[in-house]
Amino acid sequence: MLNKFFLLTERRTTVKREVVAGITTFMAMSYVLFVNPSMLAQAGMDHGAVFVATCLAAALGCLVMGLLANLPVALAPGMGLNAFFTYVIVLEQGHSWQTALAAVFFSGCLFLLLSIFKIREWIINSIPLPLKMGIAAGIGMFLALIALKTANIIVASPATLVKLGDLHSPQVLVAVAGFFLIFALAHRGWHSAVLISILLVTVAALLMGDTKYSGVISVPPSLLPTFMQLDFASALQLSMLPVILSLLFLDLFDTSGTLVAVTHKAGLMQKDGAVPDLSKALIADSSASIAGALLGTSTTTSYVESTSGVAAGGRTGLMAVVTAGLFLAALWFAPLAAMVPAYATAGALLYVATLMLSSLQHVQWDDVIQAVPVSVVLIMMPLTFSISDGIGMGFITYALLCLLTGKLQQTTLSVWVLALVFLSKFIWE
Repeated sequence: MLNKFFLLTERRTTVKREVVAGITTFMAMSYVLFVNPSMLAQAGMDHGAVFVATCLAAALGCLVMGLLANLPVALAPGMGLNAFFTYVIVLEQGHSWQTALAAVFFSGCLFLLLSIFKIREWIINSIPLPLKMGIAAGIGMFLALIALKTANIIVASPATLVKLGDLHSPQVLVAVAGFFLIFALAHRGWHSAVLISILLVTVAALLMGDTKYSGVISVPPSLLPTFMQLDFASALQLSMLPVILSLLFLDLFDTSGTLVAVTHKAGLMQKDGAVPDLSKALIADSSASIAGALLGTSTTTSYVESTSGVAAGGRTGLMAVVTAGLFLAALWFAPLAAMVPAYATAGALLYVATLMLSSLQHVQWDDVIQAVPVSVVLIMMPLTFSISDGIGMGFITYALLCLLTGKLQQTTLSVWVLALVFLSKFIWE
């Protein structure tokens, strides 16, 4: 039955390989169980409820991806998207987390409609590659700043805005050690490198008295503090449109890049470069975001860590189904997640940031039309502490440069529409 449903023989794999691949993928991305609740708690959300929502959203997303699209792709609340949720929508712009959840819900609904009517391909293909690469790298820079701030490696300064923190602090030293440990283990092929680093830093925090031992296994916390707590009325205000569009496009870029990377590595990509069952994969992704918002977490998206499972032999959706089961099993480890101090996740954020910066290799730096907008995104996204502002300035810069240099043929209708939307936002806010 499994062979027939998941096409195991056709894709030259076995049940054993898919199970091993599912476990490998879970170990590679399980750090989200610690990072996401910690980050969203800063927005005022209940830590335990977010942990449960993270587990359920990830499990649902993986299950739908595996059963509907039959692709070896796992999903969970996205890194960068959760930072945008907390630090931009809530802390910077002053919206409630209930409003932010509603914005995630509406962006997921738009994503679903775009997927059903196949408009997504037109949007993605009409946005220049340099801007896509710049946005990915800019989010990496944004995550790096959050990580450095969380670990107190970079602190505020009234004279110079920011400065180096106290490098004699035990917390700073442990956070830095956790960062280097991740790369040392990853270099040796340890797919659970990030998880091991977080756990070891947490043990160090226990020994230093920065956190208290509260057990490892228990009945899952209540989901009620976040379940169906969306403020739809506030999210429907005109001022929330740029926020919803930003969430939509961040998810579009993230999902598209991940699906291409995973299917290529798995040898599933078609000869023309198309992703098999793309529409089904996008429906799974967008449905997971909608469900995740209702449960109480930021945007759920496809994870590039799925490539670790593919490297272990995963070729079908059975891998994603196994990963879904492990996320459900993780529900009983809420006390462990509650013990993790914020600086224990700093190394994980820095690790993800460095991976995202690799997209800059695709930018032609000797071309001013590419180099300048990407540079603007890279500089402005962390310095404005706003992913949406960085994206907006990148689109405006690209459009203006094409106009001023007489290269309008390099622009598309969608570029000008987005540039005008963001320009209106800056003028009227």
